[in-house]
Amino acid sequence: MFLSLTLEHEQATDLGYLLHKHPDRLQRFSQSFGEALFFYPEVTPGKCTAVLALEVDPVALVRKVGTKGFRAGDQYVNDRPYVASSFMSVAISDVLGTALGGRSAERQELADMALPFSVEVPVVPCANGPGLVERLFAPLGYQVEAQTILLDPSMPDLGESRYVSLKLSGEQRLRDLLGHLYVLLPVLDNDKHYFVGEAEVEKLLQKGEGWLAGHPERDLIVSRYLKHRRQLANAALAQLVAEEPALVEEVAQRDAEEIALEATLPVDDKAPKENLHDRRLGAVLATLRAEGARKVLDLGCGEGKLLRQLLEENQFTEIVGLEVSHRLLEGAEKRLK
Repeated sequence: MFLSLTLEHEQATDLGYLLHKHPDRLQRFSQSFGEALFFYPEVTPGKCTAVLALEVDPVALVRKVGTKGFRAGDQYVNDRPYVASSFMSVAISDVLGTALGGRSAERQELADMALPFSVEVPVVPCANGPGLVERLFAPLGYQVEAQTILLDPSMPDLGESRYVSLKLSGEQRLRDLLGHLYVLLPVLDNDKHYFVGEAEVEKLLQKGEGWLAGHPERDLIVSRYLKHRRQLANAALAQLVAEEPALVEEVAQRDAEEIALEATLPVDDKAPKENLHDRRLGAVLATLRAEGARKVLDLGCGEGKLLRQLLEENQFTEIVGLEVSHRLLEGAEKRLK
């Protein structure tokens, strides 16, 4: 699997300075999943192309404990060696981390400039087809060419696969281009090969700075990037919309609708008076008791129903509730010395 990046510009050969990789060298980088190779197949005064290629070991994926929970890695025969996925995002961060951060010791003025780049990724997993690719990349200023790949070109009657070939072109700063790819390739795949925790929220906010908050597919991007973990997605959205009042109200309204819906859903026939929302609050409180927690921070506390239950407990010495709008919920904070 590979990703190619081309710059057509009067200073095209300076791409080596921007990527911090010498055009005359083939470089290899050991990865937890295999190996990454970086090289330049074309270097001319007006056009320069760099390629990041990954060699993924599918057997190692199955045997490595760190990849458990990744569906495709459950089998020795899988598509991971042949498609651009979260493995490519990890390699972009590892191999091109300096460029991803927007730094260039010799050509900082070029690093800060929007340049005419084009990108080609031959195979990207995307069960939703080219339409989703267009929705994700076009609002960022790219011209998008995405075509569904046939299951077997020699037998077109078999139909289309869940993979697309992707080409992007447009004027972008290199840091923004790499950041878009870092975030959106796993979003297209709708999966990641590693555990997603709170650290991923920080990565998403960092790589999405300046473009994610206003993206028309913001919610979908956040949800997929964080593997549909609702608590993490809500935390990320809260920070993204903190300075945009209209979006704050939108998220607050959505959360209120979800709570109202849960209140109408019984858990089972044996407990008709207890709904899903009440059961969830009870489970959280029981877990906090069992863990012996003393301090509690509730992000996205809504009306403060859980906080009111916590206030009645003697176990907790500090309770803080934070709304999606980043305002402390009045009366929901208790501090004891």
